[in-house]
Amino acid sequence: MSKVEFMQGNTACAEGALAAGCRYFGGYPITPSTEVAEHMARKLPKVGGTFISMEDEIGSIASVIGAAWTGARAMTATSGPGFSLMMENIGYAVMTETPLVVVNIQRGGPSTGQPTRAAQGDMMQCRFGSHGDYSTIAITPNSVQEMFDLTAKAFNLADRYRVPVFLMSDEIIGHMREKIVIPDSVETVSRRPLGDGRLPFAADPDGIPGFAPFGTGRHVHVTGLTHNERGYPDTTDAEAHDVLVRRLMRKVESARREMADYEVTNPDAEFVFVTYGPPSRTVQQLMHDLPDENIGHLRLKVVWPFPEFALKEFADAKVFLMPELNMGQIAREVERHVDQKVVMLPKIGGELHTPAELAAALEAVR
Repeated sequence: MSKVEFMQGNTACAEGALAAGCRYFGGYPITPSTEVAEHMARKLPKVGGTFISMEDEIGSIASVIGAAWTGARAMTATSGPGFSLMMENIGYAVMTETPLVVVNIQRGGPSTGQPTRAAQGDMMQCRFGSHGDYSTIAITPNSVQEMFDLTAKAFNLADRYRVPVFLMSDEIIGHMREKIVIPDSVETVSRRPLGDGRLPFAADPDGIPGFAPFGTGRHVHVTGLTHNERGYPDTTDAEAHDVLVRRLMRKVESARREMADYEVTNPDAEFVFVTYGPPSRTVQQLMHDLPDENIGHLRLKVVWPFPEFALKEFADAKVFLMPELNMGQIAREVERHVDQKVVMLPKIGGELHTPAELAAALEAVR
Protein backbone atom coordinates (compact mmCIF):
# COMPACT_ATOMS: atom_id res chain seq x y z
CA MET A 1 0.00 0.00 0.00
CA SER A 2 1.31 3.45 -0.85
CA LYS A 3 1.99 5.87 1.97
CA VAL A 4 1.69 9.63 2.30
CA GLU A 5 4.45 11.61 3.97
CA PHE A 6 5.59 15.21 4.43
CA MET A 7 9.12 15.21 3.12
CA GLN A 8 12.01 17.38 2.00
CA GLY A 9 12.92 17.29 -1.68
CA ASN A 10 16.43 15.98 -1.13
CA THR A 11 15.08 13.18 1.07
CA ALA A 12 12.50 12.33 -1.58
CA CYS A 13 15.30 12.11 -4.13
CA ALA A 14 17.14 9.59 -1.94
CA GLU A 15 13.92 7.61 -1.37
CA GLY A 16 13.28 7.52 -5.12
CA ALA A 17 16.78 6.16 -5.68
CA LEU A 18 16.31 3.47 -3.05
CA ALA A 19 12.93 2.48 -4.50
CA ALA A 20 14.56 2.20 -7.93
CA GLY A 21 17.12 -0.24 -6.56
CA CYS A 22 20.09 2.06 -6.10
CA ARG A 23 22.56 0.17 -3.94
CA TYR A 24 25.67 2.32 -4.16
CA PHE A 25 26.21 5.97 -3.34
CA GLY A 26 29.58 7.65 -3.46
CA GLY A 27 29.65 11.32 -2.63
CA TYR A 28 31.18 14.31 -0.93
CA PRO A 29 29.06 16.71 1.12
CA ILE A 30 28.24 20.04 -0.47
CA THR A 31 25.42 22.50 0.12
CA PRO A 32 22.60 22.34 -0.89
CA SER A 33 22.73 18.64 -1.83
CA THR A 34 24.07 17.13 1.40
CA GLU A 35 20.74 15.81 2.66
CA VAL A 36 20.67 13.36 -0.26
CA ALA A 37 23.93 11.82 0.93
CA GLU A 38 22.90 11.89 4.58
CA HIS A 39 19.69 9.97 3.85
CA MET A 40 21.49 7.44 1.68
CA ALA A 41 24.08 6.94 4.44
CA ARG A 42 21.30 6.09 6.90
CA LYS A 43 19.25 3.89 4.59
CA LEU A 44 21.63 2.05 2.24
CA PRO A 45 23.16 -0.29 4.86
CA LYS A 46 19.65 -1.39 5.87
CA VAL A 47 18.90 -2.65 2.35
CA GLY A 48 22.26 -4.29 1.71
CA GLY A 49 23.74 -1.33 -0.13
CA THR A 50 26.97 0.58 0.26
CA PHE A 51 27.59 4.24 1.09
CA ILE A 52 31.04 5.76 0.89
CA SER A 53 31.88 9.34 1.77
CA MET A 54 34.68 9.98 -0.69
CA GLU A 55 37.61 12.35 -0.40
CA ASP A 56 36.23 14.70 -3.06
CA GLU A 57 33.89 14.84 -6.04
CA ILE A 58 36.48 13.42 -8.44
CA GLY A 59 36.73 10.30 -6.31
CA SER A 60 32.95 10.26 -5.89
CA ILE A 61 32.06 9.99 -9.56
CA ALA A 62 34.95 7.59 -10.15
CA SER A 63 33.63 5.27 -7.45
CA VAL A 64 30.12 5.43 -8.92
CA ILE A 65 31.48 4.41 -12.31
CA GLY A 66 33.27 1.48 -10.71
CA ALA A 67 30.17 0.44 -8.79
CA ALA A 68 28.07 0.53 -11.95
CA TRP A 69 30.52 -1.82 -13.64
CA THR A 70 30.02 -4.34 -10.85
CA GLY A 71 26.34 -4.35 -11.79
CA ALA A 72 24.98 -2.03 -9.08
CA ARG A 73 22.59 0.82 -9.69
CA ALA A 74 24.79 3.69 -8.54
CA MET A 75 24.38 7.41 -7.86
CA THR A 76 26.08 10.50 -6.56
CA ALA A 77 24.75 13.94 -5.60
CA THR A 78 26.49 17.26 -5.67
CA SER A 79 26.21 20.94 -6.52
CA GLY A 80 28.07 23.74 -8.33
CA PRO A 81 31.83 23.34 -7.82
CA GLY A 82 31.48 19.61 -7.16
CA PHE A 83 29.66 19.15 -10.44
CA SER A 84 32.49 20.92 -12.24
CA LEU A 85 35.05 18.58 -10.66
CA MET A 86 33.13 15.56 -11.95
CA MET A 87 33.22 16.58 -15.58
CA GLU A 88 36.24 14.61 -16.80
CA ASN A 89 34.90 11.37 -15.35
CA ILE A 90 31.42 12.11 -16.68
CA GLY A 91 33.02 12.14 -20.12
CA TYR A 92 34.66 8.82 -19.24
CA ALA A 93 31.26 7.41 -18.28
CA VAL A 94 29.85 8.56 -21.63
CA MET A 95 32.74 6.98 -23.54
CA THR A 96 32.53 3.70 -21.61
CA GLU A 97 28.69 3.69 -21.76
CA THR A 98 28.38 3.41 -18.00
CA PRO A 99 24.81 3.75 -16.67
CA LEU A 100 24.69 5.97 -13.57
CA VAL A 101 22.75 8.88 -12.06
CA VAL A 102 24.21 12.26 -11.08
CA VAL A 103 22.00 14.50 -8.95
CA ASN A 104 22.86 18.21 -9.14
CA ILE A 105 21.07 20.39 -6.59
CA GLN A 106 22.01 23.63 -8.33
CA ARG A 107 23.12 26.76 -6.48
CA GLY A 108 24.32 30.19 -7.51
CA GLY A 109 27.69 30.44 -9.27
CA PRO A 110 30.19 30.75 -10.80
CA SER A 111 32.72 29.21 -8.40
CA THR A 112 31.52 28.79 -4.82
CA GLY A 113 28.96 31.53 -5.48
CA GLN A 114 25.81 31.29 -3.37
CA PRO A 115 25.84 27.90 -1.56
CA THR A 116 22.43 28.37 0.05
CA ARG A 117 20.55 29.97 -2.84
CA ALA A 118 18.91 28.44 -5.88
CA ALA A 119 19.96 28.65 -9.53
CA GLN A 120 19.64 26.87 -12.83
CA GLY A 121 23.10 27.82 -13.97
CA ASP A 122 24.41 24.35 -14.79
CA MET A 123 21.98 23.46 -17.57
CA MET A 124 24.55 23.91 -20.32
CA GLN A 125 27.31 22.35 -18.25
CA CYS A 126 25.37 19.12 -17.92
CA ARG A 127 25.02 19.04 -21.71
CA PHE A 128 28.44 20.26 -22.84
CA GLY A 129 30.63 20.32 -19.69
CA SER A 130 32.94 17.45 -20.53
CA HIS A 131 35.17 17.56 -23.57
CA GLY A 132 34.44 16.12 -26.98
CA ASP A 133 31.15 15.47 -28.71
CA TYR A 134 28.46 13.52 -26.89
CA SER A 135 24.82 13.63 -25.96
CA THR A 136 23.17 12.92 -22.66
CA ILE A 137 19.93 13.09 -20.67
CA ALA A 138 18.83 15.71 -18.13
CA ILE A 139 15.64 15.70 -16.04
CA THR A 140 14.22 18.68 -14.14
CA PRO A 141 11.74 18.13 -11.27
CA ASN A 142 9.53 20.94 -9.97
CA SER A 143 8.12 19.35 -6.81
CA VAL A 144 9.01 17.02 -3.98
CA GLN A 145 6.85 14.34 -5.59
CA GLU A 146 8.84 14.66 -8.80
CA MET A 147 12.09 14.44 -6.87
CA PHE A 148 10.98 10.92 -5.99
CA ASP A 149 9.35 9.96 -9.30
CA LEU A 150 11.95 11.42 -11.65
CA THR A 151 14.90 10.07 -9.67
CA ALA A 152 13.47 6.60 -10.14
CA LYS A 153 12.93 7.36 -13.81
CA ALA A 154 16.53 8.54 -14.15
CA PHE A 155 17.83 5.08 -13.27
CA ASN A 156 15.63 3.48 -15.93
CA LEU A 157 16.86 5.89 -18.59
CA ALA A 158 20.48 5.34 -17.54
CA ASP A 159 20.13 1.58 -17.84
CA ARG A 160 18.06 1.69 -21.03
CA TYR A 161 20.52 3.90 -22.91
CA ARG A 162 23.76 3.17 -21.02
CA VAL A 163 24.54 6.83 -20.29
CA PRO A 164 24.97 9.10 -17.27
CA VAL A 165 21.61 10.72 -16.51
CA PHE A 166 21.44 14.06 -14.69
CA LEU A 167 18.70 14.98 -12.25
CA MET A 168 19.01 18.77 -12.48
CA SER A 169 17.24 20.11 -9.40
CA ASP A 170 18.04 23.18 -7.31
CA GLU A 171 18.10 24.56 -3.79
CA ILE A 172 14.41 25.52 -3.89
CA ILE A 173 13.08 22.06 -4.72
CA GLY A 174 15.84 20.27 -2.80
CA HIS A 175 15.03 22.02 0.47
CA MET A 176 11.26 22.38 -0.05
CA ARG A 177 8.94 20.27 2.10
CA GLU A 178 5.68 19.00 0.58
CA LYS A 179 3.24 16.13 0.75
CA ILE A 180 4.45 13.12 -1.18
CA VAL A 181 2.85 9.79 -2.08
CA ILE A 182 5.35 6.95 -1.98
CA PRO A 183 4.16 3.89 -3.90
CA ASP A 184 4.73 0.29 -2.89
CA SER A 185 7.05 -0.17 -5.82
CA VAL A 186 8.32 1.64 -8.90
CA GLU A 187 8.80 0.45 -12.44
CA THR A 188 12.33 -0.70 -13.13
CA VAL A 189 14.04 -1.37 -16.45
CA SER A 190 16.62 -4.15 -16.49
CA ARG A 191 19.93 -3.61 -18.17
CA ARG A 192 20.16 -5.45 -21.47
CA PRO A 193 22.63 -8.31 -20.99
CA LEU A 194 25.45 -8.90 -23.43
CA GLY A 195 24.34 -11.69 -25.75
CA ASP A 196 26.30 -14.90 -26.17
CA GLY A 197 29.01 -14.46 -28.76
CA ARG A 198 28.53 -10.69 -28.89
CA LEU A 199 31.43 -8.29 -28.52
CA PRO A 200 31.11 -5.98 -25.48
CA PHE A 201 30.85 -2.75 -27.49
CA ALA A 202 29.09 -4.08 -30.58
CA ALA A 203 25.82 -2.17 -30.69
CA ASP A 204 22.43 -3.68 -31.34
CA PRO A 205 20.29 -2.04 -34.07
CA ASP A 206 19.23 0.73 -31.67
CA GLY A 207 22.86 1.72 -31.14
CA ILE A 208 23.09 0.31 -27.62
CA PRO A 209 25.33 -2.67 -26.77
CA GLY A 210 24.47 -5.27 -24.16
CA PHE A 211 26.06 -4.82 -20.74
CA ALA A 212 28.35 -7.35 -19.07
CA PRO A 213 29.32 -6.24 -15.54
CA PHE A 214 32.62 -7.31 -14.06
CA GLY A 215 32.50 -10.66 -12.32
CA THR A 216 29.89 -12.24 -14.55
CA GLY A 217 32.29 -14.36 -16.57
CA ARG A 218 32.65 -12.18 -19.64
CA HIS A 219 35.95 -10.63 -20.68
CA VAL A 220 35.35 -6.88 -21.02
CA HIS A 221 38.03 -4.24 -21.50
CA VAL A 222 36.83 -0.78 -20.45
CA THR A 223 38.73 2.31 -21.56
CA GLY A 224 38.09 5.98 -22.14
CA LEU A 225 40.23 5.81 -25.25
CA THR A 226 38.59 5.47 -28.61
CA HIS A 227 37.98 1.73 -28.86
CA ASN A 228 36.72 -0.91 -31.22
CA GLU A 229 33.76 -3.22 -30.64
CA ARG A 230 35.97 -5.54 -28.60
CA GLY A 231 36.78 -2.62 -26.28
CA TYR A 232 40.45 -2.41 -27.27
CA PRO A 233 42.03 1.01 -27.90
CA ASP A 234 41.99 2.17 -31.51
CA THR A 235 43.11 5.77 -31.24
CA THR A 236 44.60 6.60 -34.64
CA ASP A 237 41.92 5.33 -36.97
CA ALA A 238 39.77 8.27 -38.05
CA GLU A 239 36.93 6.03 -39.15
CA ALA A 240 36.87 4.11 -35.85
CA HIS A 241 36.57 7.37 -33.90
CA ASP A 242 33.92 8.73 -36.26
CA VAL A 243 31.80 5.57 -36.03
CA LEU A 244 32.05 5.38 -32.24
CA VAL A 245 31.28 9.04 -31.46
CA ARG A 246 28.41 9.20 -33.92
CA ARG A 247 26.89 6.08 -32.37
CA LEU A 248 27.23 7.45 -28.83
CA MET A 249 25.35 10.58 -29.87
CA ARG A 250 22.81 8.85 -32.10
CA LYS A 251 21.64 6.36 -29.47
CA VAL A 252 20.39 9.31 -27.38
CA GLU A 253 19.37 11.80 -30.05
CA SER A 254 17.41 9.28 -32.09
CA ALA A 255 15.31 8.43 -29.02
CA ARG A 256 14.39 12.03 -28.08
CA ARG A 257 10.68 11.47 -28.79
CA GLU A 258 10.68 8.29 -26.73
CA MET A 259 12.33 10.11 -23.81
CA ALA A 260 10.35 13.36 -24.06
CA ASP A 261 8.33 14.24 -20.99
CA TYR A 262 6.46 17.56 -20.90
CA GLU A 263 3.15 19.20 -20.07
CA VAL A 264 1.13 21.46 -22.39
CA THR A 265 -1.44 23.97 -21.10
CA ASN A 266 -3.63 26.01 -23.48
CA PRO A 267 -2.10 24.85 -26.81
CA ASP A 268 -4.08 27.48 -28.76
CA ALA A 269 -2.45 30.35 -26.86
CA GLU A 270 -0.49 33.15 -28.53
CA PHE A 271 1.71 33.92 -25.52
CA VAL A 272 3.51 30.85 -24.26
CA PHE A 273 5.73 30.44 -21.20
CA VAL A 274 8.38 27.73 -21.51
CA THR A 275 9.77 26.52 -18.20
CA TYR A 276 11.60 23.70 -16.44
CA GLY A 277 12.06 23.26 -12.71
CA PRO A 278 10.75 25.77 -10.14
CA PRO A 279 9.90 28.73 -12.45
CA SER A 280 7.04 26.55 -13.69
CA ARG A 281 5.42 26.93 -10.27
CA THR A 282 5.35 30.71 -10.66
CA VAL A 283 3.79 30.40 -14.12
CA GLN A 284 1.17 28.04 -12.72
CA GLN A 285 0.36 30.57 -10.01
CA LEU A 286 0.11 33.36 -12.60
CA MET A 287 -2.28 31.31 -14.73
CA HIS A 288 -4.35 30.56 -11.64
CA ASP A 289 -4.51 34.24 -10.71
CA LEU A 290 -5.11 35.47 -14.29
CA PRO A 291 -7.09 32.76 -16.11
CA ASP A 292 -6.72 33.47 -19.82
CA GLU A 293 -6.78 30.89 -22.63
CA ASN A 294 -4.41 33.09 -24.60
CA ILE A 295 -1.65 32.35 -22.10
CA GLY A 296 -0.02 28.98 -22.68
CA HIS A 297 2.57 26.97 -20.80
CA LEU A 298 5.05 24.33 -21.88
CA ARG A 299 6.70 22.65 -18.89
CA LEU A 300 9.68 20.46 -19.66
CA LYS A 301 10.55 17.57 -17.39
CA VAL A 302 13.25 16.28 -19.76
CA VAL A 303 15.40 19.15 -21.05
CA TRP A 304 18.16 17.12 -22.75
CA PRO A 305 17.82 15.81 -25.36
CA PHE A 306 15.88 18.96 -26.12
CA PRO A 307 12.33 18.16 -27.36
CA GLU A 308 12.05 20.87 -30.01
CA PHE A 309 8.87 19.26 -31.37
CA ALA A 310 7.08 20.20 -28.14
CA LEU A 311 7.26 23.86 -29.19
CA LYS A 312 5.21 22.99 -32.29
CA GLU A 313 2.30 22.04 -30.01
CA PHE A 314 1.58 25.78 -29.87
CA ALA A 315 0.66 26.37 -33.52
CA ASP A 316 -0.67 29.89 -32.90
CA ALA A 317 2.15 31.08 -30.67
CA LYS A 318 3.40 34.60 -31.33
CA VAL A 319 5.83 34.90 -28.42
CA PHE A 320 7.66 32.41 -26.21
CA LEU A 321 8.60 33.73 -22.76
CA MET A 322 11.45 32.02 -20.88
CA PRO A 323 11.75 32.61 -17.12
CA GLU A 324 14.95 30.90 -15.98
CA LEU A 325 17.12 31.12 -12.89
CA ASN A 326 20.13 31.87 -15.08
CA MET A 327 21.01 34.38 -17.80
CA GLY A 328 19.00 32.59 -20.48
CA GLN A 329 20.67 29.23 -21.09
CA ILE A 330 17.73 27.22 -22.46
CA ALA A 331 16.10 30.28 -24.06
CA ARG A 332 18.91 30.19 -26.59
CA GLU A 333 18.03 26.58 -27.34
CA VAL A 334 14.41 27.58 -27.90
CA GLU A 335 15.53 30.36 -30.26
CA ARG A 336 17.26 27.78 -32.42
CA HIS A 337 13.99 26.00 -33.12
CA VAL A 338 11.31 28.65 -33.57
CA ASP A 339 10.67 31.58 -35.87
CA GLN A 340 8.66 33.47 -33.28
CA LYS A 341 10.03 36.02 -30.85
CA VAL A 342 11.66 34.55 -27.73
CA VAL A 343 11.72 36.79 -24.65
CA MET A 344 14.37 35.91 -22.09
CA LEU A 345 13.37 36.50 -18.48
CA PRO A 346 16.62 35.78 -16.65
CA LYS A 347 16.87 36.00 -12.88
CA ILE A 348 19.87 35.32 -10.70
CA GLY A 349 20.54 35.87 -7.02
CA GLY A 350 18.64 32.93 -5.62
CA GLU A 351 15.02 34.07 -5.69
CA LEU A 352 12.21 32.86 -7.89
CA HIS A 353 10.40 35.21 -10.26
CA THR A 354 7.24 36.59 -8.70
CA PRO A 355 3.87 36.29 -10.46
CA ALA A 356 3.84 40.09 -10.69
CA GLU A 357 7.16 40.07 -12.57
CA LEU A 358 5.87 37.52 -15.06
CA ALA A 359 2.60 39.42 -15.45
CA ALA A 360 4.55 42.58 -16.25
CA ALA A 361 6.67 40.72 -18.81
CA LEU A 362 3.52 39.35 -20.41
CA GLU A 363 1.91 42.76 -20.56
CA ALA A 364 5.02 44.19 -22.20
CA VAL A 365 4.80 41.81 -25.19
CA ARG A 366 1.02 41.96 -25.72
